[in-house]
Amino acid sequence: MTGPGDVPPEILDGLRPVCLGLPEAYEEPAWVGTRWRIRKRTFAHVLTVDPDHQAAYARAAATDQPICVLTFRSPGDEIAGLIAGGHPFFKPDWGADVVGMVLDDGVDWEEVAELLTESYCVLAPKRLAALVERPFELG
Repeated sequence: MTGPGDVPPEILDGLRPVCLGLPEAYEEPAWVGTRWRIRKRTFAHVLTVDPDHQAAYARAAATDQPICVLTFRSPGDEIAGLIAGGHPFFKPDWGADVVGMVLDDGVDWEEVAELLTESYCVLAPKRLAALVERPFELG
């Protein structure tokens, strides 16, 4: 990690294949961290939160220590279930369909892949979302 919000390479290595494997998805640097987009819509954003610099993220994730977080989109009927489970999920104060997830040592990469695929399908045009194979049903 070399700058504010930089993400450990092993986290990026876990996220890239999923995100870039989705139709027309692309990666770019975000204001801090890295984000993946479909057209101009961000379906995933990862950053290392420094409570002194990303105070809104730190408050949402209830941390006073640097942590790596992923934000993504979720259908409205699934948000309450994710948040009710507690750690690693949290609800940021921005975007009604935005959910946050702490990426720590216990991360379930299969779950992350499902959540990112679902997030993509929430924002992608229907024509592109229809091209995505997924083992779960969207809400």
